[in-house]
Amino acid sequence: MIPLRDTVRTNTFPIINIIFIAINIIIFVYEQSLGNRLNQFIYHYGLVPAILFSNAELTVTDRFLPFISSMFLHGGWMHLIGNMLFLYIFGDNVEDRLGHLKYAVFYIICGLIAAMFQIATNLHSNIPMVGASGAISGVLGAYLLYFPKSKVLTLVPIFIFIQFIHIPAAVFILIWFGFQLLSGIGTLSISHGMGGVAFWAHIGGFIGGLILAKPFQKKAYKIFNNMKTNYYH
Repeated sequence: MIPLRDTVRTNTFPIINIIFIAINIIIFVYEQSLGNRLNQFIYHYGLVPAILFSNAELTVTDRFLPFISSMFLHGGWMHLIGNMLFLYIFGDNVEDRLGHLKYAVFYIICGLIAAMFQIATNLHSNIPMVGASGAISGVLGAYLLYFPKSKVLTLVPIFIFIQFIHIPAAVFILIWFGFQLLSGIGTLSISHGMGGVAFWAHIGGFIGGLILAKPFQKKAYKIFNNMKTNYYH
């Protein structure tokens, strides 16, 4: 399933979301200019669990910078396009609900939680973890809580046919999460030396987004929701 757009309108311009998308694209273009130096760049700024916990000579910066920098690296054009599509569709609404500064903090924290989940399941991996999908998974968790009844126009390939279907956001996101969970469980029996999709980062980021969505919500929305609850009761 490929999301194309949602039906929720925003009241504010999603400046932080646009900035995050722009940073990811700019850094990826820079990656493509590195040629033979790309692998060295990825290993330095990507998150490699085995290096973080086994190399005593790492400086504090080298040990903790990859937790942030890895969120803005991507392994290929499809990796980048897929992540930015999800961020573009769902991120603006979450930013609108949280406010610009809180959204930026929320996004980074979800990315950190995602990284820790992935590390916990691949502690000795030598494969760099890169990509914005962990943080974006947190955005999906928040979107699920904030806009469960919205509709997502989705491209669904059925055999040789392509269908465009409006799917409730709750259904779309829960199907997505179910796939991540099943795939994540499946990777637990795979050698840690192998690369692939960081499903546990997706799971961790999503759970982090669910937990943080309510505490991060703007006070104005909390007051409005309380007024509605009091009215209907």
